[in-house]
Amino acid sequence: MKIMVVGGGGREHTIIKKLKENKTISQIFALPGNGGMAKDATCVDIAATDLDGIVKFAGENKVDYAVVAPDDPLVLGCVDRLNEIGIPCFGPKANAAIIEGSKAFAKDLMKKYNIPTAGYEIFTDIDKALDYVKTAPIPTVIKADGLALGKGVIIAQTREEAIEAVTDMMANAKFGKSGSTVVVEEFLTGPEVSVLAFTDGNVVKPMVSSMDHKRAGDNDTGLNTGGMGTIAPNPYYTQDIAKECMETIFLPTIRAMNAEGRTFKGCLYFGLMLTPNGPKVIEYNCRFGDPETQVVLPLLESDLLTIMQATTNGTLAETEVKFSDKHACCVVTASAGYPLSYQKGFEITMTEEAEAKTYVAGAKLENGKLLTSGGRVTGTTAVADTLPEAIKEAYRLADGVCFQNAYRRSDIGQRGLAAYQ
Repeated sequence: MKIMVVGGGGREHTIIKKLKENKTISQIFALPGNGGMAKDATCVDIAATDLDGIVKFAGENKVDYAVVAPDDPLVLGCVDRLNEIGIPCFGPKANAAIIEGSKAFAKDLMKKYNIPTAGYEIFTDIDKALDYVKTAPIPTVIKADGLALGKGVIIAQTREEAIEAVTDMMANAKFGKSGSTVVVEEFLTGPEVSVLAFTDGNVVKPMVSSMDHKRAGDNDTGLNTGGMGTIAPNPYYTQDIAKECMETIFLPTIRAMNAEGRTFKGCLYFGLMLTPNGPKVIEYNCRFGDPETQVVLPLLESDLLTIMQATTNGTLAETEVKFSDKHACCVVTASAGYPLSYQKGFEITMTEEAEAKTYVAGAKLENGKLLTSGGRVTGTTAVADTLPEAIKEAYRLADGVCFQNAYRRSDIGQRGLAAYQ
């Protein structure tokens, strides 16, 4: 089988490494991929948002199955386009990917179908938005409606920060068109949990839960990033909470999408807050999370391709989705200065041991050398019987990833350890 994976980050590298365990796969193409995954896939220099290029390549190379991993091509309709030329895909069609593509859509969906979430207001008029945040309870959450590389959410701790966030999004177009509509949300408190789930549009099979570390600095200080590390499972996510989420959030969401004529197939990501009033949805993503994928898939014991095809074919009910009961920890090594400005082009070296457990996100190959080309450069994952062992091993392996100006948090997993105590 020839498989095509659309995307070029650490998430895609993780998916590719997991797919490689299936011996029926003869070739994996990564579009565009990156220099660090060139050993695991054939990288093709076609951007993930170049739908014409993707469709043309898939047709000419007789691709048997495609995995569309990032949000942008899903929202743009990459799956729809590939389906039109007869190529089955893992991932939702555009009319279902809107669950991430528009936060306003997602909030209105939850309100209509009584899915627990934070209270909110939606604004397309900046004056009305500013008037609202001048009296809204503080802290408050300001969200750009559209896709913004995971950075379109501001938790305003003061009235001034709320006004600045609305102005940046709506008047200054900080996130382009994504911020022309804003959602202002009630600030929720409690432990955060990420749950990725396989679904074929009827059946939902959740993956192991995880805990992301979004802030750039130790002790959750500094700016929000795309994620500086993860652990799985999330200690706050008990069996009782998992059961409640299935009944009040997961299945109702899938049914709501069906009722709207927007059947969702693929991976639906639930960003949850375990509030004093029960679990509530903070956000939906229409795809695997990054860097959650880097801890979740290493714990998957079933065959990933078989599961993906079951979501496409509507046969998930009879397909095994089994996860190990071990613990995983992923430590991200980033370029100093991320998520703001940072230097690129430094050579990356890895010990053989580290390379085997490292997923590359921001790197390019130049004259046979692997060079940094992004903010988050690598994610190194260890799996162990206990969380302390997984954390210790992940850091030991990450020490084998070296480049100038490398930076990583030193406390990934500490919140998780505290929860167990």
